[in-house]
Amino acid sequence: MSTEQIVHDEKAQLDFSASMSYSDYLSLDQILTAQHPRSPAHDELLFIVQHQTSELWMKLMLHELRAAIRAIAEDDLSIAFKMLARVSRIMEQLVHAWDVLATMTPPEYSAMRPYLGASSGFQSWQYRCIEFALGNKNAAMLKPHAHRPELLAEVEAAWRAPSLYDEALRLLARRGLAVPADHLERDWSKPYEASDGVEQAWLVAYREPKKHWELYQLGEELTDLEDAFRLWRFRHVTTVERVIGFKRGTGGTGGVSYLRKMLDVVLFPEIWKLRTDL
Repeated sequence: MSTEQIVHDEKAQLDFSASMSYSDYLSLDQILTAQHPRSPAHDELLFIVQHQTSELWMKLMLHELRAAIRAIAEDDLSIAFKMLARVSRIMEQLVHAWDVLATMTPPEYSAMRPYLGASSGFQSWQYRCIEFALGNKNAAMLKPHAHRPELLAEVEAAWRAPSLYDEALRLLARRGLAVPADHLERDWSKPYEASDGVEQAWLVAYREPKKHWELYQLGEELTDLEDAFRLWRFRHVTTVERVIGFKRGTGGTGGVSYLRKMLDVVLFPEIWKLRTDL
């Protein structure tokens, strides 16, 4: 049987002159014409597609993270767990995306780099909102968006809002665990500071997981998420070193030296420390 006959027998719809097609639904005309290489280099398309697809995954990650934060604030943990698990899987996609970019060699990148100007992933407003939602607050990172008031407003809102971890600690307190008061109400735009009292609260849940099962599971969801985030950061720095060595980044940072410093940032410190103290 020919493939043409198979399609005929399956009664597949073939005429889309009066109905929505796959391309229409996904707005593929707009997406597939959004790549505009500025150099004659063959490999620039890889660079653009890599970063555009990463931004799409980050859009979904923000959608899920924000919903998970709301769900935790509303004590709807079953929904929050589903969303956080999805965020961790999205992070895995972003980790593996570096494998594709790592096929770009130093001479290939050098051929297109002059055309990037000062543009850099350092300026990604979605990534900054993700970092703020995960608690890595940094007022300096508002400045790259000052020239776009609508984006600045969104990034600043994420900077001022309670993070995922802030809402997790509020949940612990609502469930009767002794979280220090200064970690329940504070200036959410300030960087998080680790607390022995917060660790003791988490230890209660981890020492009696059956009694505090949802809080214990929340702690492990947060661990999965930060684990995946650390892998993403590590693959980022190793890919950058592989492609440009220790040259400065196009955004003005030290490149690899800056990214290595970011490897030391811990998002949920007490959840990692308690493993030693259990």
